[in-house]
Amino acid sequence: MDSAFQIAITNIGVLIFILLSTALTTINASIHIYQNQLFSEVGNAYLFPGGSEGLAASLSSDNSATDGRSFIRFENITFWRTQAAADEHSDKEHSSGLIQALIFEAADRNNIGGSAYGGQRSICCTPDLAKLEGCKQGEVIRVPSATDINWPVVLNIQFGGNYLSTSMDNAEVPIKKTGMYNLFFIACDPKLKGTVMSGKTVWKNPDGYLPGRMAPLMKFYVYMAIAYLLLSVVWFSQYMRFWKDILQLQHCITVVIGLGLLEMMLWYLDFANFNNTGTRPIVITTWVVTVGAIRKTLSRLLILSVSMGYGVVRPTLGGLTAKVLLLGTTYFLASELLDITEYVGTINDISGRARLFLVLPDAFLDAFLILWIFTSLSKTLEQLQAKRISTKLDLYRKFSNALAVAVIASVAWITYEVYFKATDPFNERWQSAWIITAFWDILSFALLCVICYLWAPSQSPQRYAYSEDVGEEFDDEEAQSLTRRQSNGDVNLVNQEWKNGNTGVSDQVDDLEEDKRE
Repeated sequence: MDSAFQIAITNIGVLIFILLSTALTTINASIHIYQNQLFSEVGNAYLFPGGSEGLAASLSSDNSATDGRSFIRFENITFWRTQAAADEHSDKEHSSGLIQALIFEAADRNNIGGSAYGGQRSICCTPDLAKLEGCKQGEVIRVPSATDINWPVVLNIQFGGNYLSTSMDNAEVPIKKTGMYNLFFIACDPKLKGTVMSGKTVWKNPDGYLPGRMAPLMKFYVYMAIAYLLLSVVWFSQYMRFWKDILQLQHCITVVIGLGLLEMMLWYLDFANFNNTGTRPIVITTWVVTVGAIRKTLSRLLILSVSMGYGVVRPTLGGLTAKVLLLGTTYFLASELLDITEYVGTINDISGRARLFLVLPDAFLDAFLILWIFTSLSKTLEQLQAKRISTKLDLYRKFSNALAVAVIASVAWITYEVYFKATDPFNERWQSAWIITAFWDILSFALLCVICYLWAPSQSPQRYAYSEDVGEEFDDEEAQSLTRRQSNGDVNLVNQEWKNGNTGVSDQVDDLEEDKRE
C-alpha cells in the first residue's frame, strides 16, 4: 500500500473529527404557504395546523430584516366559511363567527385544552369547563405558561355580519425563548364546519429561514464537501500518477467519490437557497435527492462487487451481473421515493407519516444487501485461503473487519434512532436531531475511505488484481454454460491426438482443459 496515500487518508479522518467537534449553532426557519386549506374536525374543534418548527430566541430587538430577530409573521391570511354558515347571520351583526390563531411551545402543550370531571380532553371551552376553569365558552382553553403569562399566544379573527370571508390583520409575534413552536388555526363554533383558509406565515430565526432541525446540516454539508474534496485530491493524484496501471475496480471507486462530492455540494446549495428565500423549489430538491440516491446505490453495489471478489478473484461478475443490476435498480427506486417524500417540499420540523411506509422496503433491501455481501465475502475468503494467496487474503480480511464494524455501528445507531424518536414524540430535542441524518453520511464516507485505502492506485496493482492462477468459482449457471460449450470440442480434440499418437500435443491439450476448468 502506498504510504503517502495512507498518511493522507489518516489526516482526512482527523480533520473530519475536528470539524464535527465544532459546535453547530446556527438556527433558522421558513415560509409556510396555505392555499384553500380545509379545517379538520378534532374533538370539539375544527382546526388547521399552520406549522411546527424549532425556533431560536431573538438576538436583537431591531426591526431590520437581517439583525438576528426571530419571529412568526402572518401575511395575507383570509378565511372563507360556507354559504349556509353565513346565511344564519344578519348583515348587522358585529361578530358572527370566531377563529383563533394559537401559537404555543411544545413544552406548554398541556396548557392548551381541559377536561371536565376527568373525561375526554377538549380544546374548546364547554359549559361544564366554563364553570370549573373559568374559561370563555366557545373559545380555546388557554392556561398561561409558568415562565411567561403572555404565552401561549392567541390571536382572534372575527367574521362580520353575513360576509363569507374575513381577513386577518398582518401581525408579527416575536420569539424570545428557544423552543419547538406550533401554530394552529382553530374554530370552536360548530357552524364554521367546512371553513377554508389561504395566505402565508413567515417563520424566521436569527440567521435565515431554515427550520431549526435542518439548520445545523447546512454547516455539516460544508464540512462533508471539504472532506470529499480532500479525498478526491488525494485519490486523483494517485489515480493520475499510476493511470496506466488502474484497475476496473478503481474506476468504480473514482465515480463514487465524484458523486459523493457532487451530492454534498448540492445539499449545501439546496439548504443555502432555502435559508435565504424561505422556500424550497421542488425541482432543485428533486435533483439533489436523485444524485444522492444514485450515490447510495452505486456505493452499495461497489461494496457488493468487492465482496464477490470482482477484479481480484474473478474478472467479471459473470451470470450474477443481471441480478446485481436488478437489485441496484430496485434499491435506487426505493431510496428515491423515500428521499423525495422526506425532503422534497418539506419545510416543517416533523416528518410525515408516509415516510414510515417507505422506510420498510428500503430497510428490507438494505438487510438483503448485507446478507448477500457477507455471504459473498465468506466465499471469497474461502477461495483465497484455499489457494493460499496471502497478500489478497490479508486485504480481504481487513476489508471484512471494516465491514463488520460498519454493520455493528449501523445496528447500534438504528437502535438509538428508534429510542430517540420513541422518547421524543413532540420533537423537543430538535436541536440535536440533525446528528441522526448526519451519522449515515459519516459512516458511508468512512467506509469509502477504507476502500480507497485498501485499493489505492499503486505501481504494482497486480498484487491485488485478478490473475489466471488464482482460479475462480462462477455461479452454477455460468459454470454449466461454460461446460456445455467446451465438452464436445475438447473430447474430439483429445481423441484426434490419441489417433495421431502425438503425446506432446496431448499433454498441452490436457493443460488447456485444466485451465478452462479453473
